[in-house]
Amino acid sequence: QVQLEESGGGSVQAGGSLRLSCAASGYTASTNFMAWFRQAPGKEREGVAAIYDGGISTNYADSVKGRFTISRDNAKNTVYLQMNNLKPEDTAMYYCAAASWVAGGPLMVRWYSYWGQGTQVTVSS
Repeated sequence: QVQLEESGGGSVQAGGSLRLSCAASGYTASTNFMAWFRQAPGKEREGVAAIYDGGISTNYADSVKGRFTISRDNAKNTVYLQMNNLKPEDTAMYYCAAASWVAGGPLMVRWYSYWGQGTQVTVSS
């Protein structure tokens, strides 16, 4: 079993920055793949960024490329999402997720068994 706890959400103006953190505990061998997803009201949950291969490989949604950076501190079992140049359309609940393995695109909800409770990000124009 893996427990994930997110922190770092908040409210910012467009163009601002936030850094989200996700601390993993428990059976961390099941956290080879870690990712951030987000869900806005009335919309489906979507993948934002994923990190794997010990932190060497990353994937990003097209909508956040060049603005968001995912990173991992393996010693602390913590994953970060640095979000710069935030836009109002980035407003959503952000969730951290973990999986031991994925069989396809790492930004797909279907692969992830462990989820955090979420942290709200609100960007005003």
